[in-house]
Amino acid sequence: MKANNALHLNKNTRAQVGIGTLIIFIAMVLVAAVAAAVLIQTSGTLQQKAQSTGKQATQEVSSNLMVKTIEGVRAKTSSTNMSETIDLLKLKVGLNVGSSPVDVNQVVISITDGTTANNLVYAGNTKSYASAGQDNGDMDSFSSSDASSNLETLLTGNTSASSSINNADHYYTVEKIRDEDASFSQSNPVMNTGDLITVYIATTSDTAVSSGYPTLGSADVSAGLITSGLNLVPRTTVNIVLTPESGAATTADFVAPSSYGVKETVQLYP
Repeated sequence: MKANNALHLNKNTRAQVGIGTLIIFIAMVLVAAVAAAVLIQTSGTLQQKAQSTGKQATQEVSSNLMVKTIEGVRAKTSSTNMSETIDLLKLKVGLNVGSSPVDVNQVVISITDGTTANNLVYAGNTKSYASAGQDNGDMDSFSSSDASSNLETLLTGNTSASSSINNADHYYTVEKIRDEDASFSQSNPVMNTGDLITVYIATTSDTAVSSGYPTLGSADVSAGLITSGLNLVPRTTVNIVLTPESGAATTADFVAPSSYGVKETVQLYP
């Protein structure tokens, strides 16, 4: 009797290992590495942008000027012969608590009496009214050390920048009141926390100019006042906006009294 010698193959695939599996494994590792590198780079870029945005947002919130008081001064020839208009504004300005330093050289002041609006820059700013590529935009005869001289020049002078302009309706000047660290100067007017300054804004009227008053506050204006285009008669509504380089703008509104009486200096704000 012939024996049955049929062969049977045992199919066992539980431990299949080969070059194909190895290639697939390496490819998966490479893909994971590339994906991880992309994620790390993206997260780093987002972090830098978030830090930059946060810093800018902090500056916008914390860099705030604060107008404490505003006084108006009338031009005069004597204690009994004074202008019918306010011809000079003296703003006492400081910084809010926790504010970042503010470069006054970059602060733009807008003032309007309801009829005329002036946009003023700091008298020592060499760029605002300069011709392209030139460095001559500051107020002519600007002094880097003498605040009183700058005030007189503001009230009586003209400037030949990109064109001939009146100082009174293009510039403002400043004078420090409190500066503990001696960091504030006419040529580098940077305010730190605790600093207090006076900002001078010319509001000379046509009437005051034609009357030839020789004195305006502490300034000798015998050389002749220059008109600002503003006319601050009694009951005039005045709006002033101080816009720094960064941070929120500061607004100060007031209505002039119904009569100036015999006062040379008039309290206007608050």
